[in-house]
Amino acid sequence: MNVTIKELTPELLVDYLRFFDTMVFTENPDWANCYCYESYFTGTSEDWTRDNNRTAVIKLIEKGTMTGYLAFDKDKPVAWLNINNRNNFPSLERFRKIKVDRTEKICSVVCFVIHPDYRRMGIATQLLQKAIADYSDKNFDFMEAYPGNGDLSCEKHYKGPLSMYEKAGFSLYKEYEHLYVMRKSLQ
Repeated sequence: MNVTIKELTPELLVDYLRFFDTMVFTENPDWANCYCYESYFTGTSEDWTRDNNRTAVIKLIEKGTMTGYLAFDKDKPVAWLNINNRNNFPSLERFRKIKVDRTEKICSVVCFVIHPDYRRMGIATQLLQKAIADYSDKNFDFMEAYPGNGDLSCEKHYKGPLSMYEKAGFSLYKEYEHLYVMRKSLQ
């Protein structure tokens, strides 16, 4: 399925919120609090609420700090890819225990959210290819991704499946207990 992919801007805030407010996580309501804020989050478990996360995401999008891509089927947002400078994702170190060298020029793919009716149609691959093309021109040395390892459900593949990264030319950089660190040179 071909979709239209747009880079997240403050002008797409309404579409972003519509996607997360009403279109996804109907099959997994426990994840509805996230708003794809997990990788930016530095608070406590008491701070992790739907309202707090929604408010925080609005501020990040309005400031242009949260970056990524929305995929549309006509005017309906159907998928999201969260990608940014790795240094903008503090939870990679805090919660994922990934060792981060802040001097490296690395962008990180941290999440895909695909509407349940649009899964397994190649949309995540299209989003990833768009990100690779765009970020190759943004002065990054590498793109990094963190797919989970093991037998995972569709929902647990929210960081993207390992096979998708391998097909896109990523190589294994490190392996942790529950995830792989995959890298692709952008130079």
